[in-house]
Amino acid sequence: MLYWWSKFVLLGPLLRLYCRPTIEGLEHVPAQGGAILASNHLAVADSFFLPLQVPRRITFLAKREYFTEPGILGRLKKIFFTGVGQVPVDRSGGSAAQAAMDTAIRLLKEGKLLGIYPEGTRSPDGRLYKGKTGVARMALEAGVPVIPVAMIGTDEVNPIGSRMWRPHHVHVKIGQPLDFSRYEGMAGDRFIERSMTDEIMYSLMELSGQTYVDLYAASVKEKAAKAAKAEEAARLPDTKAS
Repeated sequence: MLYWWSKFVLLGPLLRLYCRPTIEGLEHVPAQGGAILASNHLAVADSFFLPLQVPRRITFLAKREYFTEPGILGRLKKIFFTGVGQVPVDRSGGSAAQAAMDTAIRLLKEGKLLGIYPEGTRSPDGRLYKGKTGVARMALEAGVPVIPVAMIGTDEVNPIGSRMWRPHHVHVKIGQPLDFSRYEGMAGDRFIERSMTDEIMYSLMELSGQTYVDLYAASVKEKAAKAAKAEEAARLPDTKAS
């Protein structure tokens, strides 16, 4: 219930007025049945504007931390994310990753429309990064098409590190569904899954116009954080006794 209230009453009208979102390619989203919406990921705002523009309800797999924060704000976040159809998953280890995979496959087999960011995390600089093969495994296990989606302008609405959103036009561009039925029964083959994922990322690159980087975004972020930490340490005065 909160999903539709948020979309049509609480947040939707404000976002439409604020950012004038538009969409093209909506005809590529099936009216019913399971399917994966595989999107680039520029900002937190992606998870608001994509459901706003697509008539069908979209379920996203959300990190468990969104549901476990302490205090009143944490409780409000849990109520909100649960109400709008987000499913908490623990991504801290191998067994947790499998649990997330199982949850996604179950939802798809139930006929749900699942939103996924193959990059695994937000782009650190607006470029498109290498996709993780989980999206391919989900598609093969559930036997559903993958629909590429390009979010354009959300990084201007919600720049990295910003607390306040800014008015800026958002455009959602949906491509033709990718049918991987030719690989039926090949789930678990890492070469097949990598080939499928690369095809998905190539479609996203064409749709979004982003520059593609053949590295994982999470690795790039980790290296940047280590470099920043080392630089900060180098600036600190030497406090050791002589």
